[in-house]
Amino acid sequence: MISYTDRLPFETAEQVRGVLERATAADGVAPVSEQAVLSLGADGPALHLVEQWDDAIGGYANVTPAHGEHPAMAEVAVDPRFRKQGLGAGLVAGALSAGGPGARVWAHGNLPAAQAVAKRLGLVVARELWQMRRDLANTELPELVVPEGLALRTYAGPSDDAEILRVNNAAFSWHPEQGGWTERDIDARRGESWFDPAGLFIAVDPADPERILGFHWTKVHSDETPAIGEVYVVGVDPAAQGRGLGRLLTLAGLHHLRERGLGAVLLYTEADNTAAVNTYTKLGFAPAHIDVAYTTAS
Repeated sequence: MISYTDRLPFETAEQVRGVLERATAADGVAPVSEQAVLSLGADGPALHLVEQWDDAIGGYANVTPAHGEHPAMAEVAVDPRFRKQGLGAGLVAGALSAGGPGARVWAHGNLPAAQAVAKRLGLVVARELWQMRRDLANTELPELVVPEGLALRTYAGPSDDAEILRVNNAAFSWHPEQGGWTERDIDARRGESWFDPAGLFIAVDPADPERILGFHWTKVHSDETPAIGEVYVVGVDPAAQGRGLGRLLTLAGLHHLRERGLGAVLLYTEADNTAAVNTYTKLGFAPAHIDVAYTTAS
């Protein structure tokens, strides 16, 4: 039976984490995003669907409600111990129903089981998210040259948060997950063990140093073997477009990650974001993994 709640009790949240860990180990890819993991046991807009099976949690779905023009987004995980029982299809159907018209569900890695569920439910592809990767250990990086009229620095602390939020929400106003961040979103990430202020790069105009033009937030996945870096978020103020800030900030982060001794770096980008794909391709990135968002056929 599937139960719905807007907040998971601590014990249930811990059981869900166990489901996610086992699913990740079995599939080689995490079934839900960082955003969904951060919502476990926390106040927020997410709706949690829990599938009870034999006195245990057999599956879990996370639904981020629709906001503005963006449809609801769902993510689903089924414990490997309870697969091939129809739990996945039931959770996907329940999550899409809870999300309302136009809701979408992510299939991270678009694994065969996810494709089978999509076919069974008559779902169609609505979005593709690419994971792109680049070698750092055995390839050269372009030299980092900061043009005149720009300056690069790193995160100075919470005093930067308001400007980072302004730039992020302006740059990603079109993005269902990245747009609309609040102070709580930054606070949650700053509290994570991976957070490193020296890895958050900020571009400003020396003539107006309080106003951020763009930022690159890097991340290191130390729990992977070997550890791998990530171009976590690159945001450029739309008013500062055309100055090469995306490439400059990305390159600053890549040099930083290589100096930390990391052998590779990954990033995520929408497959149809042509400008971003072109920038990253020119910097040596290539597609390595595809996430697909499915929705009901119109």
